[in-house]
Amino acid sequence: MTMGLFSMNLMAQKTNGKIIAANNAAPTKWNIDKSHSSVKFTVQHLVISEVEGSFKMFNGTVVSPTPDFTNADINFTVDVNTINTDDDKRDAHLKSDDFFNAEKYPEMRFSGTSFKKLKGNLYALEGNLTIRNTSKKVRFAVVYGGTVKDPWGNVKAGFKATGKINRKDFGLKWGALTEAGGAVVGDEVNMIINVEFAQQKA
Repeated sequence: MTMGLFSMNLMAQKTNGKIIAANNAAPTKWNIDKSHSSVKFTVQHLVISEVEGSFKMFNGTVVSPTPDFTNADINFTVDVNTINTDDDKRDAHLKSDDFFNAEKYPEMRFSGTSFKKLKGNLYALEGNLTIRNTSKKVRFAVVYGGTVKDPWGNVKAGFKATGKINRKDFGLKWGALTEAGGAVVGDEVNMIINVEFAQQKA
């Protein structure tokens, strides 16, 4: 009986050791793979359609304390001067003080405050978005695509984040009306962010 109790205690110690080791595992750092990522948006135009756009230069990092990225620390920046809506005149207007004032505020920043798993591969990301030096709390719905090792031995993780903001909350206040009274440019901006992160090698 004594030997049995000793064996059970030894097994428990080993099990607890594994749990403690797992909980104390070093956080993993991930850097964005820009060639396999995109930052896009849509906004209503003339009430009847949507205009699509994107930003060509951006950066992001993830530091995760867990394998499933729960409670990960997420930070992202976007170069406003790289906005592209396939119309040079419109892009110049968007960079002006009517909208982003890219000369004075060349960068958008997102700093995550919470990344929680809801169920399955669905997550909720919350954080502070800063545009034109104005910061507001925002929320993104995130789909975790999974983690895989590519043919070159790099560990990659994929995510798709979607969310909405009101541009006027951030000082992008330009507005004009159609003859019918509808807005030429809608206030609500839909964001679609597809990102692939590469785990930083030791």
